[in-house]
Amino acid sequence: MKLKTKYKLLAIYLAFVWFPYSSAQSISELYERANTSVVLIKTLQPEILGKGRMKTTVMVEGLGSGFVVSEKGTVMTASHIVQTASLISVVFSDGEELPAKVIGSYPMADVALLQLTKLKSTPLTAVTMADSDMVKIGDRIFLIGAPFGLGHSLSVGYVSGKYSRKSVSSGFLTTEFIQTDAAVNEGSSGAPLFNMNGEVIGIASFILSHSDGFQGISFAATSNIAQKLLGEGQVIWTGIDAYFVSGPLAEILNLPQSAGILVKKVAPYSLGDALGLCGGNYRISLDGETLMVGGDVILAVENINLTNESKILNAWSYLQELKQGQKVKVTILRKGEVMELSAHVPELPEKPMK
Repeated sequence: MKLKTKYKLLAIYLAFVWFPYSSAQSISELYERANTSVVLIKTLQPEILGKGRMKTTVMVEGLGSGFVVSEKGTVMTASHIVQTASLISVVFSDGEELPAKVIGSYPMADVALLQLTKLKSTPLTAVTMADSDMVKIGDRIFLIGAPFGLGHSLSVGYVSGKYSRKSVSSGFLTTEFIQTDAAVNEGSSGAPLFNMNGEVIGIASFILSHSDGFQGISFAATSNIAQKLLGEGQVIWTGIDAYFVSGPLAEILNLPQSAGILVKKVAPYSLGDALGLCGGNYRISLDGETLMVGGDVILAVENINLTNESKILNAWSYLQELKQGQKVKVTILRKGEVMELSAHVPELPEKPMK
């Protein structure tokens, strides 16, 4: 009996000493293999400062993370990092920096695809995308990002939850997120979320916080939804940062209908730019949120009035069915006048996913 007791004590000792050591070694090795595929994304976008005659436009720097999904130079990231960027550059782990452009963006799921516009001097290493449907609550994960610009920082945690939402107008999921306690801070949005096989299961998107800093709850768009939305056919890049206005705000803006889409910013070379849409030039504070007003309000896409969520999703589905070169028409409110704008869908380079 004493001999068996000794073996039990030895087993308990190994469980507490050897297993954590083995796990730590595993994460270290996985990090080394995955890190070369992770990139820092730097952006420049116009920002209006001041008021009235003192207004001036400056170029504001932005930071995010991303990862290589194709040896041909395709990079995946979060949509909100690049949606309205004028200039985008991708910085690799060896320090090489290359320009890139948006070739697909799906803001509702916060996923976007970039294409390098110059070849890298050394071969690219692409990640392996995993089936996020196989992810379970309690699974251990790790994330490599650039919190506050500190590139290639490691964060480790667990899957805390999974959430999805079906579109009311089409048959596929428009949003699907993994909740985790892995730390995500400014600069880590767009970073890859890895499983313990070193495969990507998600793209860091946003946090829930009362302090604007990480408080233990972060969310990542799933790898499956990213591949479905960005990898199957074309995804129109509108290049528009917008805000849904209804109720009292719609009345203040004198909308001729119950609601619309207020354009805050428009990126150059995007569909919004081709249409000639104008962003805002005045800052207002509404219920603690800062809005850019003074820009166009989109009332309709073709004959779809943007008065509620269902119609907005219908309009989005319509845009995704357009082919490059096809014509699209929007109805807007500009300085109190209702007018129509039209443009052809801009051509974009191919986006290899494999």
